[in-house]
Amino acid sequence: MRKPQPDTHALLSDTLTPGVPLDQIGQTLASFYDELITEGVPPHLASLVRRVKQSQPNPTAERQVASRPACESRPVHLAIVVEDDPEIRQLAETLLEETELEVVGCPSAEDALNVLRQRGGEVALVFADIRLAGAMDGLQLARAVATLWPRARLVLTSGHGVQRPDLPKDAVFIAKPWRPGDVLIEAERAAKEPAPPIS
Repeated sequence: MRKPQPDTHALLSDTLTPGVPLDQIGQTLASFYDELITEGVPPHLASLVRRVKQSQPNPTAERQVASRPACESRPVHLAIVVEDDPEIRQLAETLLEETELEVVGCPSAEDALNVLRQRGGEVALVFADIRLAGAMDGLQLARAVATLWPRARLVLTSGHGVQRPDLPKDAVFIAKPWRPGDVLIEAERAAKEPAPPIS
């Protein structure tokens, strides 16, 4: 017994309304065409055709993902490790790479300033030793960062008997040998907490 056919005029008049996407109209027409084709086909083949059709990816959804604006992607948060001892610098870099931060290592304050000049708006954390090789030490670097890039979180460290150096406001001091947990706490704060307002 033949299955009653849908009223094609009613079907098209229902879908061809203002504001209905062409993709939706096309899908409706395709499903109507599928019903015509599968009629007269043995039931097991018709169900196989339907299963194959359902397993195909949805091109509309794929286009929506592909067309997602770039502004929805997550912003980059950068951590700069400033340490003249290569082994300690590598240790700090490896530790910070376990966080959401992108990590750049610098052997001197001057190298760190070069990175800041290029990517200062992305820098969430500056983790610097106070004693550095080069003309500028970590305290001078911290003061420059606090003045020019005040949204970056500053963490200073030293193992030379410095108890509490004269740090910029909101900077943190961690004595060496620092514990990984203490550094990670500051990194998580830098990545997740809102940046302080620029005064």
